[in-house]
Amino acid sequence: MNKQTDILVIGGGAIGVCCAHYLTQSGRHVSLIEKGDIGCGASLGNAGLVIPGQSIPLAAPGVIAKGLKWMLDPESPFYIKPRFELNFLKWLWKFSRHCTAGHIRRAVPLIRDLQSASMELFKELATIEEVDLGLRQEGIVDAYRDRREFEEGVRTAGLLRQFGLENRILGRDEIHSLLPAIRTNIIGGVFYTRDAHLVPERFVLGLARHAEQNGVVIHTNTEVIGMKKSGRRITSVLTTHGDFTANEIVLAGGSWSPIIVHALGLRLFVEPAKGYSITYKRPMNFPEMPLLLVEAKVAVTPMDDVLRFAGTLELAGWDLAINLRRVNAILKSIPLYLPDFDPRSLDLIEIWRGMRPCTPDGLPHIGRPINLDNLIVATGHAMKGISMAPVTGKLVAQLAAGERPDINLSTLNIERFT
Repeated sequence: MNKQTDILVIGGGAIGVCCAHYLTQSGRHVSLIEKGDIGCGASLGNAGLVIPGQSIPLAAPGVIAKGLKWMLDPESPFYIKPRFELNFLKWLWKFSRHCTAGHIRRAVPLIRDLQSASMELFKELATIEEVDLGLRQEGIVDAYRDRREFEEGVRTAGLLRQFGLENRILGRDEIHSLLPAIRTNIIGGVFYTRDAHLVPERFVLGLARHAEQNGVVIHTNTEVIGMKKSGRRITSVLTTHGDFTANEIVLAGGSWSPIIVHALGLRLFVEPAKGYSITYKRPMNFPEMPLLLVEAKVAVTPMDDVLRFAGTLELAGWDLAINLRRVNAILKSIPLYLPDFDPRSLDLIEIWRGMRPCTPDGLPHIGRPINLDNLIVATGHAMKGISMAPVTGKLVAQLAAGERPDINLSTLNIERFT
């Protein structure tokens, strides 16, 4: 049976759900399809950080050098699995070309504007009764054990202040004053005062329920298996539960987005990057403020009565297996910074892994392709998907309405790598 709708959103993660919410707010009739359950991908087990103060893209100076250094270490924070696939090698080449100071200066203002707009939208969403985000704007501390890394962090913080992003440099005593209830081996830190955190699964599921109450029709366990087009329009979306037709289609499929539109001849340079989180029952004396353990690349996020450790970036293709060596590497790093906390002595709730969609320049794809009139793409947010979800949804709604977006999206155009 053919299902007809005004706008069809593909993807039920944070980005897709926010698109459905803001499209409905603008008066459109929306259906959303998700191949699993709502929020079952990268939106489920992430660190839940909203980080306008930390607007550095994934592609940054020094990243490639560290990646090559860590390539042979399967426990390293940033692991590139050697593989000779042409598309991946092209992606890696383009990524390396963007790891420059010039790219940082071009990218930071845009990421800043996207995440700052999202922060204001999060505050609005937090007023909706059905949407219990668990949003807390306590700030986030980047914590350092190594003097050289700390000095680099201080330089990065200074660069961000040039773009109007607030932060404070903390010495050892100031770290103790900010975190008096726990003992640390942290020599210094950067306090990003405007940053916040939330409970990502509650945010996505709560907003999905609210959208459904306002008319969005949600189809879970509905996987896209093909698309048909005629001329410059997609005429139908083939799924495991029948075909859908729509005036407009929004692609918010995360890492799966390139696969979904491949048959249309649309090339998206999006590479899946696996990350992990381990969630425990929260110790009584752990503070409300999240920490980023910089050298280990591990985020420590308190979420009500649970404590989540999230980290690693693993470019290993579509390997969805849980690598226990990488999980243990995260856990072993915690006592190096917080000597009184051995996670393995806490009550385990869940070990999770998921795929984050990464573009070669660390910027998302938001916009229309040049050869399809009724498709809007919203993907490629890497580790900032939660942080950019609300603003992405609002921008997509503006594009669908033919309005001028609040933020200039020319730098995020779909064809910029082709």
